[in-house]
Amino acid sequence: MTIPVIKYDDSDYAARVRALLDVLRGAGLTDVGTGGELDIPQIVRDIIAEVASGGDKAAAALTSKLDRADITPETLRVPPETIAAAHAAAEPSFLQLIRRVIANIREYQESILLKSPPPLKRGGRELGVRYTPIDRVGVYVPGARAVYPSTVLMTVVPAQVAGVKEIAMASPPKSDGEVNSMVLTLAGELGISEVYRMGGAPALAALGCGTETIRAVQKVVGPGNAFVAEAKRQLFGRVGIDSIAGPSEVLIVADDTARAEWVAADLLAQAEHDPGSAVLITPSLPLAEKVAEQLEAQLADLSRADAARAALEAYSGIIVTGDLDAACKLADDFAPEHLQIITSDDDAALDKIHNAGAIFLGPSTPVPVGDYYAGPSHVLPTGGTAKFFSALSCNDFLKATSTLRYDAASLAADAADVADFATREGLTAHARAITIRGES
Repeated sequence: MTIPVIKYDDSDYAARVRALLDVLRGAGLTDVGTGGELDIPQIVRDIIAEVASGGDKAAAALTSKLDRADITPETLRVPPETIAAAHAAAEPSFLQLIRRVIANIREYQESILLKSPPPLKRGGRELGVRYTPIDRVGVYVPGARAVYPSTVLMTVVPAQVAGVKEIAMASPPKSDGEVNSMVLTLAGELGISEVYRMGGAPALAALGCGTETIRAVQKVVGPGNAFVAEAKRQLFGRVGIDSIAGPSEVLIVADDTARAEWVAADLLAQAEHDPGSAVLITPSLPLAEKVAEQLEAQLADLSRADAARAALEAYSGIIVTGDLDAACKLADDFAPEHLQIITSDDDAALDKIHNAGAIFLGPSTPVPVGDYYAGPSHVLPTGGTAKFFSALSCNDFLKATSTLRYDAASLAADAADVADFATREGLTAHARAITIRGES
């Protein structure tokens, strides 16, 4: 059988579930494709230091080496006319498609955009919050093992809805030195004229630290490999980040009302990411067995069958629980990137699960509708980080600033309490800044 099946009455059930959890949380999955022997933190540390000191020359040299393309400081930036040419050469049907997707994303993001509420007023005290967009953002679009131009839409449109005025994009060049034409087409459609031929940690370092020609951004967003994730980790504090994401994952909570062939197809949709993780948690042993059979049957028809099979064997599993409550509790502990719920009462199951990057409810809501079309961003927390990170949205490109306004009478009324607190902390200058206003 391709995918491991773990049953609640197995003697090693707890240990095998824990092992799968460890895989999803990064123990053995985040460095897939690196040989597992590289010191990724040190490699990234060296890259950031090299780009920070060497600027354009270092960024170009590292890109040339790592992406096997001839890039010079002069060719780091994609000329605006190249972007315009890619857009002009795009198939009309593709442009129509992306315009529908952009409209969906924009409508959803505008609907959830935070608005400053009316200030709280307590007598002569006015206390509020102001939301303002980040000035300059860097977007990373992967393009090594697989190219995901949809990432352009899922990052840039939310930033634009938030009001970000400057968006710089970086994507790895192909062997001919050019960025993928679909990526450039989307940049042209969205009005992004600042695109760089850079990939991986060098791209993140150049965006975060700045170079002679690349002005440093204030936040970097977008998915990537283990080196991109580590670069974000090390750059955080110098710049903001969306999250530190790993390989794609789906967890499906289903009962015996779910169709096995659909569940299997949904699992394979993530497993083919190379690597990807796919987990089914169900109280139904018959469903588990049928899904396992369907996985074997459907693998034969996939163009990326070898990658999907490897992911199912190493990073995935079917877990059979004693009941649906146990399935929901376990799903909450996994805190998956994508959570699908396919049960006789999806809302009841949803009420029991709090941790997930994005939740797909019902049999007619497979993950790809979120990946490409519906509106919420597909840039999501992975590896259990949905317990404290959120899906990327327009609100991630806003800063919340508190606003306070006191009149003289209100300050006089609160002065003794404020000065008392400051004095108890030994900060007499703080207290003096309050009391001096009542002395004249």
